[in-house]
Amino acid sequence: MTPGRSGVGGWLAGRLPVLAAEVTAVVALLLAAVGNSPLWALPPALVAVGLLTWMWRGGLRAGQVAAEATVVARLLLLATAYLLGAVHGGLDPFLAVGVGLAAVSILGEAPVMAVSRAVYPVSANLPGSGLRPALRPNTARALLVNTVAVVAALVCGFTGLIGVVALAVSVAALGLIGFTGWQALTRVRTRHNSEARLKAALTAYEPVFLLHWEAPAATGYQVAMWLPYLERLGKKYFVLVRSEANFNEVLRLTTAPVVLRAGLTQLDEVIVPSLKAAFYVNTATKNCHLIRYTNLKHIQLNHGDSDKVPSHNPVFRMYDKNFVAGQAAIDRFAANGVHMPAEMFTVVGRPQVENVVIGTQPIASIANARVLYAPTWAGFYADSNYSSLPVGYDIIKALLARGCSVVFRPHPYSQRSAELIAQCARIRALLAEDRKATGRPHVFGAEAEVKMSVVDCFNASDVLVSDVSSVVADYLYSEKPFAMVAVSVPAERFTDAFPLAKAAYVIDAHGGRVQGLERVLDDLLGSDPLAATRHDLKKYYLGDIPAEGYAQHFLDEAGRYL
Repeated sequence: MTPGRSGVGGWLAGRLPVLAAEVTAVVALLLAAVGNSPLWALPPALVAVGLLTWMWRGGLRAGQVAAEATVVARLLLLATAYLLGAVHGGLDPFLAVGVGLAAVSILGEAPVMAVSRAVYPVSANLPGSGLRPALRPNTARALLVNTVAVVAALVCGFTGLIGVVALAVSVAALGLIGFTGWQALTRVRTRHNSEARLKAALTAYEPVFLLHWEAPAATGYQVAMWLPYLERLGKKYFVLVRSEANFNEVLRLTTAPVVLRAGLTQLDEVIVPSLKAAFYVNTATKNCHLIRYTNLKHIQLNHGDSDKVPSHNPVFRMYDKNFVAGQAAIDRFAANGVHMPAEMFTVVGRPQVENVVIGTQPIASIANARVLYAPTWAGFYADSNYSSLPVGYDIIKALLARGCSVVFRPHPYSQRSAELIAQCARIRALLAEDRKATGRPHVFGAEAEVKMSVVDCFNASDVLVSDVSSVVADYLYSEKPFAMVAVSVPAERFTDAFPLAKAAYVIDAHGGRVQGLERVLDDLLGSDPLAATRHDLKKYYLGDIPAEGYAQHFLDEAGRYL
């Protein structure tokens, strides 16, 4: 199929820096061959090296460099170094050999990287199949030294320095690329051995259930919220992930066995006789790969309860059981035209809120209340964009004007949008400036987003301002007042679209401009007329479960399938 203009345009945009580096390297080569002075070739050679450096910006730190795209430019620069010696002042044999070795090393990058791509972890923390995963060799380091060899050859060519310098760097580069290739081959063999032992190791381990997870990188919070409770079930289990990024994230979160099986056909190896159930924490497409094993009980936990569109996705019908926080989650499906038989649901509450402190002091009696501002992100699609961050700065300014201190904890996915990143930066700068001027104990940045858990933030606050988000339903457990920002629909229709807002003070930000904020803050921070409503809706959203042993209800229900 012929690519459209956008496809061609995207390809050209990606290739433009590479083509520019190759063209300037060709110019340097020609000027080295025909120029009256070596210095003629210096400007284009410097431009070519600069372009290579620019293309690799950040890539060396991340361990990912587009080496294949820059091979031609680097070989042309090596040829330039050779001609500088051959045409101007006599060829140094050390330089000639160094150029040759550097060229061999650069040509060796492609096969080494191809082998390295075949290195991926199979399992970790699993007795009998390797407790530590095989890691991919650091190819970026070898590519860097190869490029240093190119630069060393150019320096010797332009300055007439003794070529032994270029030779020494080229020998080091060739040795490093060879060592990296040996590492890759060794680790591929280790991977094959781990795969060969995987089925037997899992069978011997005798897991009772597994947790299946597939998600974009940097979404470990989805499994992090459930792992402590799965551990408390007291049964052997393992985490099955479908990508290397997910493998690395989970490995930092648990000491339980972690298994990576990316392909559909690889799943047979992990379905061992002792397994009884599979848990899921999202509705990822690859979940259906595992659903086909009808000998397992498939239980969807999800990663939070809210009135967002994804919370009533018809795909939930795929699971044998959907563990939900309260009756509100069940009614949400019917209210949105998604028929789900009652037996597909089990109300288990939200065990994650078991340590949330219930507020007892009237908000009006608290001077300089501390407000948790926890906005959501923009969503994957337009119909799930509920983020108030574009107007968050104005909301925070109004809170500061009332003497409030602020805990600012945006959704982790806010970092996926340049606009939301900029808005977060504005809010952090505002809080930093106010903290310096007034001494108010604002909490933001790593302290709020990394060091403190969501529950820590709940307990450190008197009030919440958030969006259509599972954070709101969880905060309801505290019975403290909260406001929700109406972004996707006008405030007068907000409670119809998002029923949890019946317990919220609604800030109208539809159309990108905040309206009536002062009146809302009067209720939120003052008379709090919705206190009784919050108390009543708490059971509806979070289950009619006694506070004593609240999380145990989930453990009991999950244990029935194990």
